[in-house]
Amino acid sequence: MRSDLLKLAAGLSEREERFAIVTVVRREPPSSARVGDAALVTESGEYHGWSGGGCTRSTVLSEARRAIADGEPRLLSLSPDALAGQRPGLVRLPMTCDSGGTVEIYVEPVLPAPRLLLFGNGPTVRALARIGEAMGYRVEVIDPASDIAEFPGAERVAASIAPQEVPRGAHVLIATMGEGDLEAIDTVATRSPAYLGVIASRKRFEPLRDALRARGVPRELIERIAAPAGLDIGARTPEEIALSVMAQIVERRRAAAGDSVAAPAAPEPRQQAVDPICGMSVTIAGARHVAEFQGSQYYFCCGGCRTKFLADPARYASSAAEARRA
Repeated sequence: MRSDLLKLAAGLSEREERFAIVTVVRREPPSSARVGDAALVTESGEYHGWSGGGCTRSTVLSEARRAIADGEPRLLSLSPDALAGQRPGLVRLPMTCDSGGTVEIYVEPVLPAPRLLLFGNGPTVRALARIGEAMGYRVEVIDPASDIAEFPGAERVAASIAPQEVPRGAHVLIATMGEGDLEAIDTVATRSPAYLGVIASRKRFEPLRDALRARGVPRELIERIAAPAGLDIGARTPEEIALSVMAQIVERRRAAAGDSVAAPAAPEPRQQAVDPICGMSVTIAGARHVAEFQGSQYYFCCGGCRTKFLADPARYASSAAEARRA
């Protein structure tokens, strides 16, 4: 991979931003791509590098953003015959370049390690810290009476944490046993926690719920608090309780990922346009190939489609209008 892409990837990783690396792994001439060509796509849709001509760019960009959303890699095959050579694990897509050829591209999402923020101490917290570390989470513990020796796998152990220091989207467990529950929830409330659980019985949590409402904590956040934290698996020991909490975190993470996968399939109006020449979906934001005809904008996957449109715009504009009415 080019050194500039490696530097860009390192910077994005350092800032904990999500992106995808796309690499050409196979080609059949006359495709302009070469095996080993690579590009980097950011979550916002920026495209850096090269993985083929302009007629493949829109497709690769769209599929890379899907991979970033669901966290799953995929192998794409762009071919003039999108139905030929089907095999398990291969996503087949049409190749619309006039030159033809086939190119296979591996899309690998690169996501920041999930964060696990634990308030309190005790056997359950220590067990959850070990489980989180083993599962690849970056663990932080907030407790004034704890030190790093008790949590050797933790990235950080601190007496307190300011709201602006709380990682956005962290998975948070509050196990302060009533001594600092309210303050801990206040600390994380504005940081959009992906999971917020409290080690407390339903009875003990009720007055805490009322206090949160009185302090103006958003209702939707209060309703998402898991109290008692963890799935109901009949857990009794601290280790079993920790396991039930991690199981609930995983359950919610996977459910959220499922929602993200569905989102790109139903884009909001005018986020996507259809190329009137080849029928491919084109992302309007940042589109490189655009033409105007009779007051309307048309978007194209590549320069070749745009040139073909401009040769007879009335014909293709009419066809596009009929397709929209169908």
